[in-house]
Amino acid sequence: MPINAAERLGAAKAAVLDAAAVCRGVQAQLETMRSMLKDDRSPVTVADFAAQAVVAHGLREALGPIRMVGEEDAHELRAMLADGRSKLPEAVLAAVRGVWSEATMEAVLDAIDVGNAEPERDSLTSYWTLDPIDGTKGFIRGQQYAVSLGYIQEGVVILGALACPNLSLDHAASFDEPDAAGSLYCAEQGAGVRESACVAGAEERPLIREPWGGGPIRVCASVEKAHTNVSDTDRVMDRIGQPGEPVRLDSQAKYAVVARGQADAYLRLPTKKGYVERIWDHAAGSLIAAEAGAAVSDIHGTTLDFARGKGLEANSGVVCAADGLHERVVAAIADLGINAPD
Repeated sequence: MPINAAERLGAAKAAVLDAAAVCRGVQAQLETMRSMLKDDRSPVTVADFAAQAVVAHGLREALGPIRMVGEEDAHELRAMLADGRSKLPEAVLAAVRGVWSEATMEAVLDAIDVGNAEPERDSLTSYWTLDPIDGTKGFIRGQQYAVSLGYIQEGVVILGALACPNLSLDHAASFDEPDAAGSLYCAEQGAGVRESACVAGAEERPLIREPWGGGPIRVCASVEKAHTNVSDTDRVMDRIGQPGEPVRLDSQAKYAVVARGQADAYLRLPTKKGYVERIWDHAAGSLIAAEAGAAVSDIHGTTLDFARGKGLEANSGVVCAADGLHERVVAAIADLGINAPD
């Protein structure tokens, strides 16, 4: 029997909520896990693998067999198990069992590897794409990160579920302090965005942002400045002539913050020639921003093309901005010759 849109959206929402619960559990044990695994980055590695496993498992339980393009695969974990050189696989299993109680090691590894689909190799026209933890350094700092799940059909993102476990529903709250409930954003193409607390059963509300009305432009930027060309961003804002104080946070939560109206624009300007953005870094977030009323394109104003495999090969960078501002940003980029063709 064909899967309808409501079933698909419900499964996506439940899956990212499970992943958010897993990530919270790992964050609550950061220091213990670092000591046990003797690696400062190990907690985010555990959360990455565990979140991908529970999302794949949840989608398969709800929808049957799926195809998914994920950021992780289980090759490294299988190698660790074979030579016994790390406790990381056992830590991943323990994290998964927080929401998938009957999970076995082999079932977890198989679930992670559901994300090994290759759109071009497998001739896929419809598939999921997942970034189990977007914003790894934000996760490690105990600040903003996201679980980002999108569904792509014929090269277009038609569904997005974005869990932001530390992002308060209070639009006036600080981004630096983790929120106990977090925020969840779900969007379907042509049907708008729903915002709720990032917990099961939370009441939803529609999310609609107003067009840009002038005044200082608040650019939603990464805490990690290497993620975009900061100098070029400053040049663009100066060109438009109304720069405001940047809004700094990590992950695709930036798309949600533009959708919420706390920032007017989010720019990913190329940092090096030939760099290609990955689909899982933008699928869910770009749809959520667009369905809330923002405009999303690459730096040349071209629609993001999700029909080229794992990368946005046909695009250069990303511009997400409020309606009424987006065209000014794209024009400023062109006037400044940023990433212009040779």
